[in-house]
Amino acid sequence: MLIAIAVTVLVITLAWRGLGTRTPGDSPEQPRPRTPRTRTRTVAPDDDPDFLREVDRKLRGEDKSS
Repeated sequence: MLIAIAVTVLVITLAWRGLGTRTPGDSPEQPRPRTPRTRTRTVAPDDDPDFLREVDRKLRGEDKSS
């Protein structure tokens, strides 16, 4: 039972320190600058309008090449 209490106190102490609680004598850390995230749109080959027209033409049977 004594070991369980000691382990519990140790875990709470480590968690408390890990949460970033500061004492009055601590120096504040500089926050990291945030990098702007640019959204890039993924372009798939089947987004090409010419390709889509060609597929549409083949599905309608208007393609004379085959």
